[in-house]
Amino acid sequence: MSTLAEPSHPTVADFHRVNRGGGLFSESVSQWIGAVFALVAQRLGLRPTALTITNLVLGLATSVTVVALAGPVAAGDVPAWVVGLLALVGWQIAYALDCADGQLARVTGQGSAAGARVDVLCDVAAQIALVAALGATAVTQVPSTPVWLVATFAGTWMVNLVTSVMQSGPNAASMVTSTSLPVRLAKLVRDYGAVIFAAALVLAFAPALVFWVIVAFTVVNGGFLLASIAFSARASL
Repeated sequence: MSTLAEPSHPTVADFHRVNRGGGLFSESVSQWIGAVFALVAQRLGLRPTALTITNLVLGLATSVTVVALAGPVAAGDVPAWVVGLLALVGWQIAYALDCADGQLARVTGQGSAAGARVDVLCDVAAQIALVAALGATAVTQVPSTPVWLVATFAGTWMVNLVTSVMQSGPNAASMVTSTSLPVRLAKLVRDYGAVIFAAALVLAFAPALVFWVIVAFTVVNGGFLLASIAFSARASL
């Protein structure tokens, strides 16, 4: 953990300095927004869990709204850009709050095992809602979307959460350790901040392509799961 120059008066940079990454987009955008939220929360005397719960409520509300409006958008009764803008703002702010709670906990020394569990459980709930929103949009836009595809998409999406939790422990390991720009750009496909940004743009400008979005992420996350199994098995042998 970084040591603050002025412990009683941390700055946005102090909060950002203790972020846990997440990828090129997340570090460059989401974590900085999170640092601002963390600073405001610290000034208001809020605890990290307050940010965690706010992240959950906002994320769920945004995803539920996307699901509710999937039919009207497909029918042409609601402009797609309205839903896309809502998703862009709602999901990004929710994720920034998710970044902020950890920063606030580390800088102010309010971290706890219970708080970490709440954070993970809220992440699971928010991402289930996100997957449901994308799945519902795909099925509404392309009624012939196979049920097995949506189910596989939902299952493989959870690989992101599982691997994220595993990489934070004492036995963490990365298959690709390079931090070069080309590698970091390639990793954007698994950068949550970048993923929800791209998903919102598709919802706004080409909702019918959400079908191919879930196909792409099913392949990417499924492939990453298989590669992770092979990588870990080889290391264990």
